Amino acid sequence: MDEKEELHLTSQELQVLSELDSRQFGFLKLRGTEHGRTRALVLKAVKYLEGMLVQVKEEERACSPGARRDICIDPKTYCKLGHFHLLLEDYAKAMSAYQKFYALEQDNWKDPLFLYGLGLCYYHYNAFDWATKALQMALYVSPGFSRAADAHMRLALMFKARRHWAAAAVHFRRARLAPHQDATFTRLELSFHAAHLLEARGLRKSARDAYERLLKEPSLSSSLKADVCRQLGWLFHRCASLGEPASRARAAIWCLQRAVVAEPESGAGLYLLGRCFAFQGKVHDAFVAYRNSVEKSEGNADTWCSIGVLYQQQNQPMDALQAYICAVQLDKGHSAAWTNLGSLYESCQMPRDAFACYSNGGSAATANNASLRQRLAFLRSQLAHAPMPSVTGKRRPLPSIEEAWNLPISAEMSSRAPKPAPPPYPGRAEAPPLTPAQLQTLQYLQRNAHNLSPQQQAMMQQLLSQYRLAQAARARAVAKSESSASSGDNAESLAEDLLKKFSDTQPEIKKEPVSTEPATSAPAVLGGRQAVVKLEPLNTDPTKPVTFHSAMSAKQILDACKENAGPPSSWSVLGDGLGPPEPPGVPPPRLTPDQLAPPAPFVYVESKRDAFSPQLQDFCLKHPIAVVRGLTAALKLDLGLFSTKTLVEAWPEHAVEVRTQLMQSADENWDAGGRRRVWACASHRSHTTVRKYAQYQAGSFRDSLRDERAPPSDSDAPHPKRRRHARMLRFGTNVDLSDERKWRPQLAELQKLPAFARVASAANMLSHVGHVILGMNTVQLYMKVPGSRTPGHQENNNFCSININIGPGDCEWFGVPDSYWGGVRELCDRHGLSYLHGSWWPDPDELRAHGVPVYRFTQRPGDLVWVNAGCVHWVQATGWCNNIAWNVGPLTARQYSLALERYEWNKVQNFKSIVPMVHLTWNLARNIRVSDPRLHRAMRTCLAQTLRAAAGTLAAVRARGVAVRFHGRARGEASHYCGACEREVWHALLVREHERRHVVHCLACARRAAPDLAGFLCLEEHHMDELAQVYDAFVLHRPAPHHAPAPASHASHTSHTSHTSHAPHAPQPVAAPAPD
Repeated sequence: MDEKEELHLTSQELQVLSELDSRQFGFLKLRGTEHGRTRALVLKAVKYLEGMLVQVKEEERACSPGARRDICIDPKTYCKLGHFHLLLEDYAKAMSAYQKFYALEQDNWKDPLFLYGLGLCYYHYNAFDWATKALQMALYVSPGFSRAADAHMRLALMFKARRHWAAAAVHFRRARLAPHQDATFTRLELSFHAAHLLEARGLRKSARDAYERLLKEPSLSSSLKADVCRQLGWLFHRCASLGEPASRARAAIWCLQRAVVAEPESGAGLYLLGRCFAFQGKVHDAFVAYRNSVEKSEGNADTWCSIGVLYQQQNQPMDALQAYICAVQLDKGHSAAWTNLGSLYESCQMPRDAFACYSNGGSAATANNASLRQRLAFLRSQLAHAPMPSVTGKRRPLPSIEEAWNLPISAEMSSRAPKPAPPPYPGRAEAPPLTPAQLQTLQYLQRNAHNLSPQQQAMMQQLLSQYRLAQAARARAVAKSESSASSGDNAESLAEDLLKKFSDTQPEIKKEPVSTEPATSAPAVLGGRQAVVKLEPLNTDPTKPVTFHSAMSAKQILDACKENAGPPSSWSVLGDGLGPPEPPGVPPPRLTPDQLAPPAPFVYVESKRDAFSPQLQDFCLKHPIAVVRGLTAALKLDLGLFSTKTLVEAWPEHAVEVRTQLMQSADENWDAGGRRRVWACASHRSHTTVRKYAQYQAGSFRDSLRDERAPPSDSDAPHPKRRRHARMLRFGTNVDLSDERKWRPQLAELQKLPAFARVASAANMLSHVGHVILGMNTVQLYMKVPGSRTPGHQENNNFCSININIGPGDCEWFGVPDSYWGGVRELCDRHGLSYLHGSWWPDPDELRAHGVPVYRFTQRPGDLVWVNAGCVHWVQATGWCNNIAWNVGPLTARQYSLALERYEWNKVQNFKSIVPMVHLTWNLARNIRVSDPRLHRAMRTCLAQTLRAAAGTLAAVRARGVAVRFHGRARGEASHYCGACEREVWHALLVREHERRHVVHCLACARRAAPDLAGFLCLEEHHMDELAQVYDAFVLHRPAPHHAPAPASHASHTSHTSHTSHAPHAPQPVAAPAPD
């Protein structure tokens, strides 16, 4: 770029450029003619900035090291350049610019516009894992982000494509709650995608009702009406539960014909219509529909495959061959077409070509088709001993696959057939996914992109390209598996098309942002020898931010908030300017095989004195998971109070949640078909009563006794590679024992436990919440038969838990230390499962191969299992038994920090934290004295940040003229959560009436719904003076030193290297909290 070249811009043009960023994507279509002036302006700015960057690079090469340069590049320049390229839809350059900004700017995670733009680029390249992370981080940093609706919509679509149904439903709900004046989709489009989610989840009747409600909408666009009619018609065609076959067939034809009328230029409806006609035996109508579909969309491999099926059924093998060839030339991975082609060759006595076609079908064709796997094995053995075919032998009925690939198409199909491509061969593979080492290398290269040699840059581009190809292949595979799982045949699902349509058919804004009035001010010059190259908004806030810290007094915090409380993104409970926690990798060094299978820590309690010894608590807190044996006997707990017989006699109609699961051993986890081992752990939810489940539990035991007496048969031997005809079982879970009026004897019996293990005690954080959290600070009971499973999980907000086996049977436990939970999450992602929303049963061997240690032990009747903070665990009953469980929160820095970190990470993952950590922290500050400096520092930081957030929220509310009324808190009143984002709302409740009920909002969601907060009322839960007093009074307690008696030598349990010990007898002083 010529140094003398300058870019002359008016102040209005500078203002336009400063306001352009990733938020305009989908609104501002710069490829069209409507916004030609803006496009020209953006291209001019891009040309200048790119030229300036090239000039700086040239100067860097020419200057000696350490010499002062005239021009330095602000990292935000790359971010702005990325926004411009994104709006121009040049995704490769946008990605490159964003990656450069990511490498140069250490605090890149604080910029929601960058994160949103980066997420859109990843979304475009089907890199769903990285797109999800970027969009989630954008919503975390800026909860009131103006494009939150679009972000949630894309997240929902990506989760739906990856079969994470619960997460997809959460984001569809939040997209619906977000205001739609700033969205690139309509509420009807959102309703359609939500209905399709119901269909994908197997809720066919609910999906049908949702589709039919949509068709009644008067403002339904023609294209959306066509989509709805196609989905509804195909749902009627393939779902037997929606009525009689004849009525379903008529409904399917009627819906698909309406889809064709609504969108006559689309071939998708015609293709599905042809499928329905073919199923009903209307061959002529099916051919007409298929041919019309080919005329509309000649590149549809499914249509050609269906034409081939029709020809094959009509005994026209040559025409069928040509149609199948058309299908596989369009989509070389079309497993249905390859399978049908193999079947055609086999019917014509051409086994070599049949074997080649079956092999080209790939694993997708054989995974759920046992007969096809048998045919492949038979053909392989047959061809191994068969002589080579003779050239002068008998004339073959069909040309070979190599000949057919380049064979001229008949006149009937030649006008619409695809152009031939190079023939495929067996063994063809998709782009392989990156190994963990390659992923680590790619991340390192991207972080250091500005210091790479040409060879390293080439390696980075190669790895990035391979990653994108693998992600795209994975997305296609997931979409195809979703299609086959939901339809039961080879019809395509519209999910992937809808995903693409959402990206491509976004509405345009009608207003040209560049002023058409002649500029009256003097033109500005963007160029020359400037100190910094960047494009910043002209209306930036000049207020200097204040640094907040826990050493400030309440008055200092409140006074600073009057001037500037800072953006809500800086109000994290972890501290000012700190980012959210991230899952840890597997920590080094690599463990030995013995360390990967550690023995479970056991402690034996022989007396009441042992049970109340403080060393028992110390033993539990030192291990990720521990078994306390003999405790219930030493304390003479009457476990019979929790037996099924006692429960039935007390409250037979009490509610029980039931999970229907597959019966299998604890070492295995098979898919529903019993063909392959997976991590996904399926269960179906229903409800019953204690009496009915007791009858089932007893009946299951009787059936087992009868089976044991029956003589074994050969058919009972398990298949070595799959599990067929596995029995289903019913697991009674989450039986609520919180009502003291109903369960007084049971709850009173648990008061015999030592203080650290009780449901309620002053030393238990969860006792200070002040209200009930079912299953956490209350008791829940589990009624089990052999095989009942609690899938892998961490406890809510990483709190500890207590589990006592009532008996009479045993339970088998698996546990992973909390420092390795990131490794478990990596494997969940690898298996396509959501760590938080999904249900998964890990493979211990796979975990150990990944470097993750796994505890495994048996819990006998009367055993108490202590699950320490953050421990990942999963449990299976090996006998008939009941269990009781609850959570506890020891007053330790580790417990509090892990709970607070999970509280923040849940925000990133859009997962509700059922423990209100802010409310709990303030209650703890009122109720206890803390002598641990680390615990005090963590709590004090949370108090300072939330006091700042409360003052900032009230200042923002009052600045908009919203009335603030004191509301207070009633005794036992539950904590409040935002009705839109489900985050905890503390102190300042923004309330608005919605559908005849008052809904609480956080400040960000309220401002997104109404920027001026019109219609909102602010309710204050506490007096600010009271909060200031609590905050200032929370100081580090320094207890007076006193001497403890020396413990006896036999009391130490730390010398037992086998992790098995008897509870010590010597007392040890512990810091006790102040009474409530």
